[in-house]
Amino acid sequence: MALPDFDSSVGHSFGLEVDGVMIKQINEVSGLKFEQDVIELKTNMSADGKYMIKKLPGRPKAGEITVTRGLTDSNSFEKWMKDARFGKMSDARKTAAVIIFDYEGSAIKRYNLVGAWLKSLEIGSLKAGDTSVLTEKAVITYEELTVE
Repeated sequence: MALPDFDSSVGHSFGLEVDGVMIKQINEVSGLKFEQDVIELKTNMSADGKYMIKKLPGRPKAGEITVTRGLTDSNSFEKWMKDARFGKMSDARKTAAVIIFDYEGSAIKRYNLVGAWLKSLEIGSLKAGDTSVLTEKAVITYEELTVE
């Protein structure tokens, strides 16, 4: 069920899907944004011959997101990164999506990451006596971002 007009979704109901497989225990996704180049057109278009700069939209830019999840025995991120590290880019490039859910658990938006691959993987700090949850942080780079 879609949200009624003027209602906003909440930031705690989301998921990450990679090649149709939902990645579990995601705590945070950051850096999701659209961006494009700006082209400056320099002309003397005014009637009195003055120099003007007109800004035009350029090519969309590739981007990257950071995904944080609790450390588990799953090695899906490590396997994904291994393909990229050894240059197997046909296997490393995947279709991923950040999915936003409504209060009933239905998907209301999908941010599709085309040509996504794992750039880096960072394990949280190991500290004696610490009782916090150990996390892993994956940086996923992508070539194009589309929305459904």
